[in-house]
Amino acid sequence: MYDTICAISTPMGIGGISIIRISGEDAVNKVNEIFCGKNLLTVNSHTMTYGHIVDGDKIIDEVLVSVMRAPKTYTTEDIVEINSHGGIATTKKILELLLEKKVRLAEPGEFTKRAFLNGRIDLTQAEAVVDVINADSEKARELSINQLSGKLSEKIKVLKSQLLEVEANIEVNIDYPEYEDIDEMNTEKVHNVIDDVSTKLDDIIKESSTGKMIKDGINVAIIGRPNVGKSSILNALLEEEKAIVTNIAGTTRDVVEGRMFLNGICINFIDTAGIRETDDVVEKIGVNKSLEKIELADLVILVLDNIDGFKEEDKELLDKIGSKKHFVFVNKNDVNSHKNINVDEDIIYGNTVQPNGLDKLKEKICSLFLLKEIESKDYIYVTNSRQLAEISLAKESIDNAKRALVSGMPVDLIEIDIKNARTHLGEVLGENYSDELIDELFSRFCLGK
Repeated sequence: MYDTICAISTPMGIGGISIIRISGEDAVNKVNEIFCGKNLLTVNSHTMTYGHIVDGDKIIDEVLVSVMRAPKTYTTEDIVEINSHGGIATTKKILELLLEKKVRLAEPGEFTKRAFLNGRIDLTQAEAVVDVINADSEKARELSINQLSGKLSEKIKVLKSQLLEVEANIEVNIDYPEYEDIDEMNTEKVHNVIDDVSTKLDDIIKESSTGKMIKDGINVAIIGRPNVGKSSILNALLEEEKAIVTNIAGTTRDVVEGRMFLNGICINFIDTAGIRETDDVVEKIGVNKSLEKIELADLVILVLDNIDGFKEEDKELLDKIGSKKHFVFVNKNDVNSHKNINVDEDIIYGNTVQPNGLDKLKEKICSLFLLKEIESKDYIYVTNSRQLAEISLAKESIDNAKRALVSGMPVDLIEIDIKNARTHLGEVLGENYSDELIDELFSRFCLGK
């Protein structure tokens, strides 16, 4: 925590600029030693200075250097950012010069780790940094920014405050029972607060599935017998030749994936090998992979052929799908057929030939996941499994307190469960943490962040 650290904060490669970030109490001094231009020790905070990075008498690059003095910086320490030309050799050379000056190479996520440990952000905000970087849709970006700005943290802090007030009142009633002007914390008052907190925690847990969907997207497996048009459907949805298409049954032998966006939500389509009994070793591996994808998918689309109709093999596939969310898509409805498809399932008809042939399929996905009802203005969802686990434990403690109240236990004994719930909510924010947890969380970050 007391070392001065550095890292390349932009992707390695050829580009317009590269940024080398330095943080720590000696950051300005160390950069000043390799900088030729105005004395960086005298420049105003949060300004940029033109000059050159030098190695002795040799010019390494023409740069702009940003100097930001503590505490109003990302890490709350002095930070310097060197904006150089974006070449691999140049960027690495500047980094090498800093390392020669005894500036330590930062660990993955160490800048954000310092921001957390120095109290500038809490753990939910720190975890949101990664989500902002990885966001691949506008809605995922908005969700991550809301978490980074502290809106989720405020929601958790309000619940903690409610529980703390109950605890404090119970403690006062226990310690000073002789004072008549103390507002007695009776069972009814405790029950009201616990019910309110329980309802809010329930809402957070229920809405977490929406948050996960916004962040990670929806996994949709396209399954069916060989040659019913699964690969053609994938290609048409993605508007590119992602999968090989022929009229030979069993052409697709491996899983082919691609994605598109519906109402701002990423849909991860998985085209699977045609599922059938086969003696071909390679095709058999593909069939087994297809069956595995059914288990992992959020939605399964069973594709039928309008010309062949519903066959016994299709019934077997429906049995394999079981209770998982699914619907039947009858492909090739542009071809007249007298086949009667009698099956007690949600059935959508369409084709890959006409321009709007897959519109109903897309509408069905939107309908099943209520994609049109997701509003972007109030994205305050839990998307992180660690956070959700702690919130679930808090809810469990609150449920224990509710049961104890109903059974007639004194409020001072119920205080233990209330305190446990508050502790778990504190874990969400990172108020109590182990070094192992922090190291593991920040190891997922890139070096320059």
